[in-house]
Amino acid sequence: QVQLVESGGGLVQAGDSLRLSCAASGRTSRYAMAWFRQAPGKEREFVTTISSSGSTTRYADSVKGRFTISRDNAKNTVYLQMNSLKPEDTAVYYCAARPLATAITVREYEYWGQGTQVTVSS
Repeated sequence: QVQLVESGGGLVQAGDSLRLSCAASGRTSRYAMAWFRQAPGKEREFVTTISSSGSTTRYADSVKGRFTISRDNAKNTVYLQMNSLKPEDTAVYYCAARPLATAITVREYEYWGQGTQVTVSS
């Protein structure tokens, strides 16, 4: 069983940076990890994912070049560094985990955190 807890969300201004963390209980070194987000009235959408070793990453086009995902398997923690934030990045950000390979759809992820709110003001 894997439990995920996100932290680091908050209220920032456009152009600012923020780093989210996702702490996992249980050994997740063989799990692919991902970040998704959900804005009010919208479906949950893929943001980025990282392979178990950290060697492979994938990003949604909307965040490519601004967001960076990383992981520290010794600490069972995944990070999302968000730079040049825009108002359209406002959403609840969720951490997710699945065994083995990365994926980019909600239904492919087995474990989810409770989410952390990110609000970007213009």
